[in-house]
Amino acid sequence: MSLLVKVNMALLAIFAVAMAGVYSFASAVLQDAAKWEINNQASLMMEAAKAARTYTATEIKPLLVQQLEKDFIAQSVPSYAATQSFLKLRETHPDYTYKEATLNPTNLRDRVVEWESDLVQQFRNHPETKELTGERMTPTGLSMYLARPIKVTDAACLACHSVPSVAPAPLIKTYGAEHGFGWQFNEIVGTQIVSVPASAAYEQAQKTIRLLMTGVGLTFLVILLLVNLVIGLLVIRPVRKIAQIANDISEGKPDVEAFKLRGSDEIAVLSMAFNRMRLSLEKAMEMLH
Repeated sequence: MSLLVKVNMALLAIFAVAMAGVYSFASAVLQDAAKWEINNQASLMMEAAKAARTYTATEIKPLLVQQLEKDFIAQSVPSYAATQSFLKLRETHPDYTYKEATLNPTNLRDRVVEWESDLVQQFRNHPETKELTGERMTPTGLSMYLARPIKVTDAACLACHSVPSVAPAPLIKTYGAEHGFGWQFNEIVGTQIVSVPASAAYEQAQKTIRLLMTGVGLTFLVILLLVNLVIGLLVIRPVRKIAQIANDISEGKPDVEAFKLRGSDEIAVLSMAFNRMRLSLEKAMEMLH
């Protein structure tokens, strides 16, 4: 096995270890960055929902006080306003969702499904929990959700959700008296959930990793070619020349050319030592004759 092959094998082994380390580090960093981006989007959506609720409660509802005594206006309900605004968003971004999932809602479209019910139960079992995040597979791909508890902290809510007998007549007329009641003060009755598509961000992270590894691989290939060129010119060629001269001398060939290499590196030192040995050998041969 030639010296150049041994050097290449050693470099390839080092490269394999380095590539594994780079891939592991880059994958962890980029996946974390993708997850942070998704979480940031979910948090932004949740704050937008909160802003829509606050705006409706403080800016819209006070303007409709007199009309609400006669008619039920769903648009004056903060949760309805937030949900509707995000339904508009879904027209252009169908993978983004917002829902105020409730165990016993007035509007049945807000009723919890199984996985949402599990989140509500976690909030009820651990009231100190302010936020839950996780990932779940949906028909459109992997999605990350951010959930916060819906807790009855405003006594005014009980006017519509305690018992049907005290609820506004327009509300009963619109939704009936069968559901949306029995809420208790300080009770966790549901959860706000925003869902953000995660597949695209993770796929982009993987694409970036592939591009990075391709760049590292191409860089190593160029370095390997340059190392081979340098070793060939500075090491392999001089050593082969010295070996050829030594072989010719050992076979007794006349007028073998001298090998001279200028410089002070190890190959040049080897060349000078070889030439001194050759001169010593020639003088010894002359003395024998």
